[in-house]
Amino acid sequence: MANIKSQKKRIRTNAKAAERNRAVKSELKTRLKNARASVGTDANAEDVRVAQKRIDMAAAKGVIHKNTAKRRKSRLMKKVNAAG
Repeated sequence: MANIKSQKKRIRTNAKAAERNRAVKSELKTRLKNARASVGTDANAEDVRVAQKRIDMAAAKGVIHKNTAKRRKSRLMKKVNAAG
């Protein structure tokens, strides 16, 4: 355990940030899974739109790198376009 007051605060703030990042990543995975599962159905357009929005939000918050976001969106759209 740290003795320095500022380091104790950093430990607390890092824990809060990790908790938020974990929640964002979890929702991102869920939305991507739903979008991939609905490929070829009527609900696919909405699922893909929401998944892309979550990818963009995660990149904007710094949870994932911007190039990772672009790659995930590209791969998702390749699957959608191949099916449709």
